[in-house]
Amino acid sequence: MNIIISAIGKLKGVELTLYEHYTKRLAWKITSHEFEIKKQLTQQQRKHEEAAKLFVPCKNAGHIIALDEKGKELGSNELASHIQKCQLHGASSIAFIIGGADGLDDSIRKRADLLLSFGRVTWPHLLVRGLLAEQLYRAHSIISGHPYHRE
Repeated sequence: MNIIISAIGKLKGVELTLYEHYTKRLAWKITSHEFEIKKQLTQQQRKHEEAAKLFVPCKNAGHIIALDEKGKELGSNELASHIQKCQLHGASSIAFIIGGADGLDDSIRKRADLLLSFGRVTWPHLLVRGLLAEQLYRAHSIISGHPYHRE
């Protein structure tokens, strides 16, 4: 399984350390794409420009999951099951989209196959990548029967 992470913002410091901690342990291939919008734009213009950049690495993905605070809350087993179903239905890659501080443009919400929420609290968009990396590692361990995930 190939995992594509398309995200706004450049990771550094503890956020990068957390992300790398899990991606280095993961058997799936992870390709990360980071984008920044430096122009002075309105919130809507910025979200629209971010969406255009975020979609580029996802164009050939078999399945797109956008992380969105208004998305569906899945438990770790449910996320693992969702990923496994994607694999069984022939998706060789899954793209995860993480927007910027202003959230996602509606074009991403409409295009995504799944809107996924990490709960009702608001997470900093740079921290979400580390959380996603851990959940991907956990999903892989569930699918492969590794004892990392405990219930």
